[in-house]
Amino acid sequence: MTQFDKRNLSMVMDFYEMTMSYGYFCKGGDDVRVAFDVFFRAVPDKGGFAVFAGLEHVIEFVENLSFSEEDIAYFRAQHLFSEEFLTFLRGFRFRGDIYAVPEGTIIYPDEPLMTIVAPSIDAQLIETAVLAQINHQSLIATKAARIVRAAEGRRVSDFGARRAHNMDAATYGARAAYIGGVDMTATVSAGQQFGIPISGTMAHSWVMFFEDEYTAFRNYAEIYPQAAVLLVDTYDVLHTGIPNAIRTAHEVLEPQGCRLAGVRIDSGDLAYLSKRVRVMLDEAGLTDCKIILSNSLDEFTISSLLLQGAYVDGFGVGERLITAKSDPVFGAVYKLVAVEKDGVFLPRVKMSENVEKLTNPGRKDLYRIYDEHGSAVADMIALYGEQVDLAHPFRYVDPGKPWKNRFFEGCSAVPLRRLYVKDGKRVEKLPRLDEIRAHVRRQLTAEIWQEEQRFENPHRHYLDMTPAYYELKMGLLDEVRGKHR
Repeated sequence: MTQFDKRNLSMVMDFYEMTMSYGYFCKGGDDVRVAFDVFFRAVPDKGGFAVFAGLEHVIEFVENLSFSEEDIAYFRAQHLFSEEFLTFLRGFRFRGDIYAVPEGTIIYPDEPLMTIVAPSIDAQLIETAVLAQINHQSLIATKAARIVRAAEGRRVSDFGARRAHNMDAATYGARAAYIGGVDMTATVSAGQQFGIPISGTMAHSWVMFFEDEYTAFRNYAEIYPQAAVLLVDTYDVLHTGIPNAIRTAHEVLEPQGCRLAGVRIDSGDLAYLSKRVRVMLDEAGLTDCKIILSNSLDEFTISSLLLQGAYVDGFGVGERLITAKSDPVFGAVYKLVAVEKDGVFLPRVKMSENVEKLTNPGRKDLYRIYDEHGSAVADMIALYGEQVDLAHPFRYVDPGKPWKNRFFEGCSAVPLRRLYVKDGKRVEKLPRLDEIRAHVRRQLTAEIWQEEQRFENPHRHYLDMTPAYYELKMGLLDEVRGKHR
């Protein structure tokens, strides 16, 4: 088998998902419906918010979930499963429901981003694939949003493919970066597959291929006169790179009626060099020539460059974006929260020695609370189907300070989640990628507090509960403690 052979992504699972499924099959639990929540516990980089991404590919996965004869033969070779079970797998299709926040939603720890309601086997078999898509794309989209914020309106391009963990990570990472606000990508597969604008300049190897730097610049400008961006740091930015770029602008481009579009600096003291380069370009009459900076950038280095007064029109961001290098784990988890019995979903809770691993039990609804100005002041968990009416002062519980008597007044509550899949079939139209990207931007501009978007010590977004849901959780904890003393 080669990397170009067709892959069945249904086989992307942890093996225990198959052994647990067989256990349910053997013990008669295969048709019992359960509910699993997807949530995460901490924002990467100690940030104040995250961006939800990857939902479209989760839905594509469950729609196409099936096992080939080759897959079934592989499971047979493990000598663990009966022929009756393997026959069941041969005709298997996902039969469940998926509730989720829309892709591009600004999200916070511990809230149910997705709920899968399905027969136990169906819910079990999709765990790894769901988490792989949501963890990766949400991580990169969140990192991208931070980097774009740091750039303060300057163009940001994804340069990360060659440093991504593999080719899929490069392609889907570029998609997630675009959702997070990056303007374009150098990854052609992502441009082709998702319609993301693509960009690219020249390579150091181009400059080194020719006998001298000016010849390399001249040849490039003759081929791409309308979009010549020259890489000026192969030898010496100030003594050869910029002088040769200026010469190319005057001798090659201007006689054709064209202008030098830009120069890119990929090494050295970027703040110092950009300031010197801006002066040299302006003195040569190239005031419209853009300066692009690259070389191991992230939100922290970009903020530092701008604080130092760097002259820059755009950034090429690679490895620290596509791998989220400073904090490369998103940490979303997939936890059982309810089991159906006689048509009623009974809540389940996971207890732990670590308080942060305590789960929020039962089926539930999620609301975002807005003040009279349209700012998001909190999120709130309610019982599934519970009526939430904020027309009058509405009492809520802060689970961190449950003894306080608190009310939402003059606020509105908007349900965050939608039903995207019903009985294995897509029932909600998915937005275009540019619409998802615009949704992120609108929230960060008009709804989410600027204090939550700080890089250092951001304001914590509150996750509150209705009194009815809080009582359910506390009552279940008391019940479980009593059973497991």
